[in-house]
Amino acid sequence: MKLWEKGINPEPAIIEFTAGKDRKTDLHLTKWDIVGSMAHVIMLNDVGLILDEEKNDMLKALHSLFVWDEEGSLVIEKDVEDIHSQIEKEMASILGTTGKKIHTGRSRNDQVLVDIRLYTREEIDKLADLINKLFNKFQSLSDQHKEILLPGYTHLQPAMVSSFGLWFGAYAECLADDILLLSGARALNNRNPLGTAAGFGTTLPLNRKLTSELLEFDDLLYNSAYASLSRGKVELAIASALASLAQTLSRFSNDVCLYMSAEFRFIDFPDEYVTGSSIMPQKRNPDVFELIRGRSNIIQTLPNEVAMLTSNLPSGYNRDLQLLKQLIFDAFDELKECIEIMLLMLNNIKIRKNITENPLYNAIFSTEEVNRLVKDGIPFRDAYKAVSEMVKVSTFSKTSVSDYHHEGSIGNLCNEEIARIFNERMKCFKNKSASEMAEKMMGHVK
Repeated sequence: MKLWEKGINPEPAIIEFTAGKDRKTDLHLTKWDIVGSMAHVIMLNDVGLILDEEKNDMLKALHSLFVWDEEGSLVIEKDVEDIHSQIEKEMASILGTTGKKIHTGRSRNDQVLVDIRLYTREEIDKLADLINKLFNKFQSLSDQHKEILLPGYTHLQPAMVSSFGLWFGAYAECLADDILLLSGARALNNRNPLGTAAGFGTTLPLNRKLTSELLEFDDLLYNSAYASLSRGKVELAIASALASLAQTLSRFSNDVCLYMSAEFRFIDFPDEYVTGSSIMPQKRNPDVFELIRGRSNIIQTLPNEVAMLTSNLPSGYNRDLQLLKQLIFDAFDELKECIEIMLLMLNNIKIRKNITENPLYNAIFSTEEVNRLVKDGIPFRDAYKAVSEMVKVSTFSKTSVSDYHHEGSIGNLCNEEIARIFNERMKCFKNKSASEMAEKMMGHVK
């Protein structure tokens, strides 16, 4: 079954190629296609395009399909092009003529658009929940180990005194900015395209504000042509937010790989959490973090993939846009898996103490020696030159966390302030699940 059939049997190879991976990819959209259809049915009744009895029958049938999907018994049949076609076929099978009215006032274009936006909104909220857990873990580790000093590096050379509190806290604040980008992408995504049809509106008297309220969108996508044009633009915003998060995961993972090496030995994990070698008995490899780094680096190419796919397309729908789904869906899955395994690893991280007692790191206290001379009234540049002469021969007085006072230093991490910023930015991730939405729609059955 194809929604565009006109009595001509299309060449099977054409259908197979143009459907691509949709029979698999579209299963991600099933529950949201049903929920979107339920809202559409309620609206059709509200404007007088279907009768009360038809609305009730269609909502009940759609809810039964929702239950079938949850049970795993709703599948896309071999001769059916996509999930939208399958659901329409099921509706006609259950309700006959009434079921065929499900497509009144909409195109597959706006149907796909609303499905993707509802699915993406849910995935963004799920990802935000995981980011929240990772943020809290970084902050907890920062507070727990704030007194343990760590050499800070620039150019991969020992530079100044740092701490595990500062290191973990830095990545927590990274996530605070990542969540801001994700919230911006969510705001772009959370507008309703349903009712714009193929991108040029319809002569039927639709109430698009009603479907927006039912589906809990923030607002409409008003211009019908822009609703079509927005596909690719909103995915680019999402891709950019996901890439930013991926960069945070990648850089932290790279630090872990470095800090686990024999030359550093700043951190470690239990034997159960590292891998070995088939030939070298001594090997303890940070494979988990190497794979997080690699998978995150691939995700950082996503904005370019989306841009290359969409930047030279004319306005209106083009079949190229079908390829966006798999790119975005896979990226969400990859990032969720990476965060989940990172949380497991961080729950078992071992922090080495007394690292800065190693004479190798004597020189990282030289900047503090300069500051001590400055406090005694010596001009900074003169103090700098004096300490420069001392670096090769002197062991400088060790610095403690309490010597640092300003905001964001090792003695004043400002974790509470960072948490305030993060929690404020988390407030927008709050929509209902598909099951909750479906039950809400069933409240319109009389």
